[in-house]
Amino acid sequence: MLGLDKQTARQTWTAALVLLGIALVYFVRQTLFVFVIALLFAYLLYPLMNFIDRRLSGSTRTPALFITFALVILILGTFISFIGTVVAEQANALAASAPGFLDRLRAAADAGPDPNGTVWQKFFQMLESQLRQHYNELVSFAPQATLRLLSASGSLIDVVIVPILAFFILKDGREIQESFLGLFDRRRHMAEETLADVHELLLQYMRALLFLCCATFISFSIVLSALRVPYAILLAAIAFLLEFIPLVGPLAAALIIVGVSVASGFDHVLWLVIYLGVYRLFQDYVLSPHLMSKGVELHPLLVIFGVFAGGEIGGVAGIFLSIPVLALLRLLFHRFRKAQSLQWGATSEPEKSSS
Repeated sequence: MLGLDKQTARQTWTAALVLLGIALVYFVRQTLFVFVIALLFAYLLYPLMNFIDRRLSGSTRTPALFITFALVILILGTFISFIGTVVAEQANALAASAPGFLDRLRAAADAGPDPNGTVWQKFFQMLESQLRQHYNELVSFAPQATLRLLSASGSLIDVVIVPILAFFILKDGREIQESFLGLFDRRRHMAEETLADVHELLLQYMRALLFLCCATFISFSIVLSALRVPYAILLAAIAFLLEFIPLVGPLAAALIIVGVSVASGFDHVLWLVIYLGVYRLFQDYVLSPHLMSKGVELHPLLVIFGVFAGGEIGGVAGIFLSIPVLALLRLLFHRFRKAQSLQWGATSEPEKSSS
């Protein structure tokens, strides 16, 4: 065909199918993002469901699933009833006191080292105009942070679809896995091992991510409250949500905390900055490596590249998925190298025996 041998034609068709698959994934990336979020949410619930299922020892996992969802709803409802009211009150207080931030900035401009200097005055006038221009966005950011994070796909209905999809993934996960493995006849064992590695990787990643976010919320709530930082619980909740976004999220949380503290007239901003820096070092070099396995850990340069590339491809969704996607690609690459080495060893042994 077209002067090509069978092997070259097969490789050409394989490359064409891979490119077609990548193009299809790109065009349906928003819908695919919803299913990926549902999958990750299912991995958050899987350890609890598996624990309950072992205690029930029934023929089906449906009762364990219902108990798991009921417990999660109960925990979330209890958390929202205690913490959510405080966050809402502080968000309303922040919105009400926001106009005073502009007056404080104007007073700071008048009390600057050179009140009559044109550069100093122009800087604060520009800052004031920017704050006035984006005032509504700044005020509405805190109350809507959860909504924006959950509806990153662009539709509120996705918030309802994600738990439903997670329910079916947990319920029919084994059947889906068997159907997928049925596609591999000769290499079923290799596919089973790869799926087991992917399963373990996602479990460890989601568990570590949840623990890191909870540690951030607890630590920030305690320390910011002890330092008497204004709106401490609200800022800790914002940091909790932004912790889900790699690299960019923690930096944005730190800037928001410092910015709100400065605008609120907090006197110990230096101590706050020191705490944020120390906590980030502790989390990145002590807590995170302890929670993440060697298969999940990635080089910082690769993380930075993945975050920026994911942001260009899929925005916030791409940034959120950059780390697990890179970890999966790394796992598949090592699996491919292992399979190639085993195949090379199998082909070299007959050559040695024949010689």
